[in-house]
Parts: sequence; structure tokens; C-alpha cells
Amino acid sequence: MAHDDLLGQQVAYYRARASEYDDWWFRRGRYDRGPRANARWLRDIAAVEQAVAEFAPCGDVVELAAGTGNWTRWLSPVSRSVLAVDASEEVLAVNRAQTRAGNVSYLQADLFGWQPERSFDEAFFGFWLSHVPPERFNAFWDLVERLVAPAGRFFLVDSLYTEQSTAADHDLRGRSATSVTRRLDDGREFQIVKVFWDPSELQERLTRRGWRALIRTTEDFFLYGHGQR
Repeated sequence: MAHDDLLGQQVAYYRARASEYDDWWFRRGRYDRGPRANARWLRDIAAVEQAVAEFAPCGDVVELAAGTGNWTRWLSPVSRSVLAVDASEEVLAVNRAQTRAGNVSYLQADLFGWQPERSFDEAFFGFWLSHVPPERFNAFWDLVERLVAPAGRFFLVDSLYTEQSTAADHDLRGRSATSVTRRLDDGREFQIVKVFWDPSELQERLTRRGWRALIRTTEDFFLYGHGQR
């Protein structure tokens, strides 16, 4: 599939998935993998939340691919301001309704074409880097570097490769695949980008770009890390 078509399907998927996105986060329905796996999931979320707390976001934060607000609600109480950016107005509507914070503003924009008009103290992106095609990796980090001030920081969290992180009826196609088929509750299917980064490789690539970066993993499900220019 052509890259533009794949990215178009990716946006369409997340627009259509807005009302059911949080089933993944809260392990409901097709994402419920049983008590043991769900407990490991919650343990790993707690580990990432602790890492975010230690990162201590503050100042003016831009959240890329903000989605339904699971991280917006974490960022807003500790930041001076949050700009939540996403290509899907549908997920931003859920975010607004669930976050209800006076210091959060919203922008619908395609991150592959967005030209920011200002810089921020920090950039935060949860479960977005894996949706950036490998050939657009450098262009995306060019954007991050335009977004953050000269001494700015980033924090990211994303998915490790494990079948139990996604719905029971999804196929990850193997660790080296860069796209997957995703299915909604009503049976509709979409092709989207999904890249599972090796933590050491990601840290090395960011170091070569001039970031002081530290990338780690939880026990089962997540890759996370931060860096400063």
C-alpha cells in the first residue's frame, strides 16, 4: 500500500475508533486478556506513571497525538499549559469532555504536515512514535526539535512487541513488520503503521541527533524514555 494511503487509513481508523479507544487502555471487551495479563498491564502503567512523575513535566507542554486524554489528564495538573494536538477531532472531543481543564487547549492537525507557530518547554507523545513510518522518522524528530526550546525536553511512551498488548483478534504480523491490520468492534478493518522500536536502537538514533536520551522498558508492555537537547 502507498504510504499516503496507509497514513490516510491510519487517521480514518482512529477517527472511527474514538468511542472505543479506551477499551484498549482499560482492558475491556476484546482487549481483556484475563486477570493475570490485565494485572501485568496495570503494573506496567503504574511504572510509566512513576517515570512521568520523576520526569516532572512543567511549563508549557505540547502533547502530540493526544488522543482521548489518558495522558492529557496526567499532564494538565502539573503543567502551566498543555496544547493537545491530534489529527482526529473525534478523539479530541472525547479528550475535552473527559479532561475539562482550563489550561488545556486543543488543535486538530496532521502531525506529518503541521507547521508549529511557537515553541514549548516540553513535548510529550504517548503511543505515537510507533505510528510514524520508518522513512519519516527523521522528519518527525525535526518537528520535535522545532517544537521544543533550545533546552527543551521530550517524554515518550510506546508499545513493546507482545501479542497480549492488543485485541485478541488482532495479528501483529511479526516483530519486523511496519504495518498491521486493525479491526473495530463492528468488524471494519484498516491498515495502519505500527513500528516496534528496539530500545537501544532508538536511544542510539536519538543520541546521534544530539539528544541526551534515556530509553527504558517496563517488564512486559511498554517502552518509555525522555531526553533533552
